[in-house]
Amino acid sequence: MKLVEPPSCSSPSAIVFIGRNRQGQWVAQEQNGLYGGLFVSRAQAIKYALFENGQHAETIVELPREIELDMGKSPSTIVAQRAA
Repeated sequence: MKLVEPPSCSSPSAIVFIGRNRQGQWVAQEQNGLYGGLFVSRAQAIKYALFENGQHAETIVELPREIELDMGKSPSTIVAQRAA
């Protein structure tokens, strides 16, 4: 049997932040902006985060403050941040 990992899962230790934005939508976003999305419920945000990070619940952090989805980071910026 071949195990299949989600395509965006680059590291099992990637932190995924979840929380609400100004409009009350739930946001899930990987710490470096590699993946993320908007959701209508907390449960859906967590389900997405678990799928993307390879089922590592310990790396999901729920924020008490507002969080806005930011998908504006380019892949080259993310690679440079990781190398630093």
